[in-house]
Order: sequence, then structure tokens, then C-alpha cells
Amino acid sequence: MTKTKKTEFHPNDFVVYPAHGVGKIISIEEQEIAGMRLEMFVISFEKDKMTLRVPTNKATDVGMRSLSTPEVVSKALETLKGKAKVKRAMWSRRAQEYEQKINSGDLLSIAEVVRDLHRNDDQREQSYSERQLYEAALERLTREVAAVSGTDEAGAAKTVDDVLLGRAA
Repeated sequence: MTKTKKTEFHPNDFVVYPAHGVGKIISIEEQEIAGMRLEMFVISFEKDKMTLRVPTNKATDVGMRSLSTPEVVSKALETLKGKAKVKRAMWSRRAQEYEQKINSGDLLSIAEVVRDLHRNDDQREQSYSERQLYEAALERLTREVAAVSGTDEAGAAKTVDDVLLGRAA
């Protein structure tokens, strides 16, 4: 790991920003802020129609990372096959933990949230907040699976769905 922080990410690279998921670096530009010249990654999150500027020297500090390897994606899909581990804590505490896992940007943690909150048709109805967390986690997982495997989001969603439905059988 002798790379400097600046050369870790390049324009046109897909990266994962913990709070927003998968984005694409569209350029590296310099800006003057408070009298200081800062080099910034300009990251586009097309799905959210959002552009984020992250100082290049702070990118790793804020948790920005490269896409997961195919091995990590395989582990995440394996995690989905497991049995849901729902703690007996109050919902507000569990919701907080799920939110932290989603915003950690860690693919395996996000897969755990999807696994734990996934409901089959024959199971009880999800609450609104449960469904919101599930959909947020599912979207992050699907986007990264799509980016790593080079498929579109619909293909990745089908892959994830097949794994989730396969565990019920």
C-alpha cells in the first residue's frame, strides 16, 4: 500500500461513498475555498441526480472506497442466504443499528440488513420504517452488485431477488 491518497481514485472510476452509495468520479478539479486551494473529486450519483465534491486528501478519511471485489459480492450474496438474525431489542434501537450498517458503506453489513428485513409473501406485513430501511439497503446492495458485475441494475436486482427467494425454498 505505497500508493498516495491522490492516486487511489481516478476520473471514470466507480466509488462507494458511505452515505450515498455507488457514484462515478467525473473529474478532479481545484477550487478556492476560504482562501485555500483544494483539489476535489467531483462524484456524480446519476440515480439521485446529485453531484458531490470531496477533497482528495479527505476521501479515505470520510470512508470513500473503491468498488468491492467480486469475492466480496459473492460473500454478500451468501450472507443473503442465511437465516435472518433479528434481535429482541426495541425497534428504535434496531432501526438505528440498521441505519448505521447501511451508511457504513460496507457491502456485507448492507447485505445483513437486507437479509434481516426481507419478508416473504407469507410473513407479516412490514411497518413503513422497516420497509424504508429495507428498500434503502436493497438499493445500495443492488447498485454495487450491478457496478461490480458490469450489468444493469435490473439484472443485479434479479440476481439479489433470486438469492432471497431461493433461501425460502
